[in-house]
Amino acid sequence: MITLSQFGAGRIGKIHASNVARSARARLKYVVDVDEAAAQALAKAHGAVVADAETVFADADVDAVIVASSTDTHKPLVEAACTAGKAVFCEKPVDLDSARVKEVVRAVEKAGVLFFVAFNRRFDPNFSALHKALRAGRIGKVEQVIITSRDPGPPPASYIKVSGGLFRDMMIHDLDMARWLLAEEPTEVFAVGSCLVDPAIGKLGDVDTAAVTLTTASGAICQITNSRRAVYGYDQRIEVFGAGGMLRAGNRTDTTVEVSDGTGVMTDKPMFFFLERYADAYRIELDHFLDCLEKKATPMAGVEDGLRSLLLADAAAQSLKTGRPVKQ
Repeated sequence: MITLSQFGAGRIGKIHASNVARSARARLKYVVDVDEAAAQALAKAHGAVVADAETVFADADVDAVIVASSTDTHKPLVEAACTAGKAVFCEKPVDLDSARVKEVVRAVEKAGVLFFVAFNRRFDPNFSALHKALRAGRIGKVEQVIITSRDPGPPPASYIKVSGGLFRDMMIHDLDMARWLLAEEPTEVFAVGSCLVDPAIGKLGDVDTAAVTLTTASGAICQITNSRRAVYGYDQRIEVFGAGGMLRAGNRTDTTVEVSDGTGVMTDKPMFFFLERYADAYRIELDHFLDCLEKKATPMAGVEDGLRSLLLADAAAQSLKTGRPVKQ
């Protein structure tokens, strides 16, 4: 039985704790959160106890920690885990500052601990199947990747203030997917962006509508489009075009029921948001982490992946500001 402790009892923390509880291979021993009531509620729900960080890192019974707390806490918690020799499951981004992430990379490498960064979309069954077909050579050499990611509505201004901006907060998932699908690092990043959804976002210096073009050394191109508003639901699609054809993974709906009548052909809207859309991915990524712990294997997404995706987000922010492509 693998013993886990978790930092963070918020929305994403509840998902991870629930998935730990469902696993026959793991148990949740401690929950740590600055919100005492939230920590108590989550701990009670899953047979854990509330503790502080010192208790977690001093307990030899704890095999690994899940870092699902606010982004500004990730770096010190990961470094403490490295010092204590604990494996780490860390929510994205590792940090909003690439220089600080490089320090985390060095700490993880020095300690030699298992580190997994939770880019959950790699574990979505449909995206995973697309990736598998791609690597099997089903469409030949990749020439174009198109990634669409649109939220159903914008977050509150209070969140935008601490998010790091659209590229580091929202698009970082898509930048990781781009690297994963292209199988080569982008050499140039060009971004455009506007504020078309919520003026409050623009007043905070961010954009809510953006497109980024990534170019690789081989000439393959990836285009990513993001919006903070899609009135029809959570829009998550990927298309990969190659010399031998095309692979495409579309949106998921609550049911596959289709109504055809005199007015047209109708289906359900896409699932509402990430909690529903990526429920399977969250479960599978935890299973992957547990597999890596048991088999002492290398995680599919490690600390270097967290750094490289953040560097691309930084480049996109720089490109938007200057109006010029940024070389990588």
